[in-house]
Amino acid sequence: MTVDRWLRLIAGLFIMLSVALGMTVSTYFFWFTAFVGLNLFQSAFTDWCPMMTILRKLGVKG
Repeated sequence: MTVDRWLRLIAGLFIMLSVALGMTVSTYFFWFTAFVGLNLFQSAFTDWCPMMTILRKLGVKG
């Protein structure tokens, strides 16, 4: 898989997991949901995402 596909997979997993935890454990987990969403929003304008940098350093192809 490419970096873009991995990024979408990880972002979707983080959002679904934090929503589930926010509904069952603590509403503070919704802050993590907001963080992931804001990160995706800013990456649309800047074309830079920390997770993409991490994935590239781990050797995921571009």
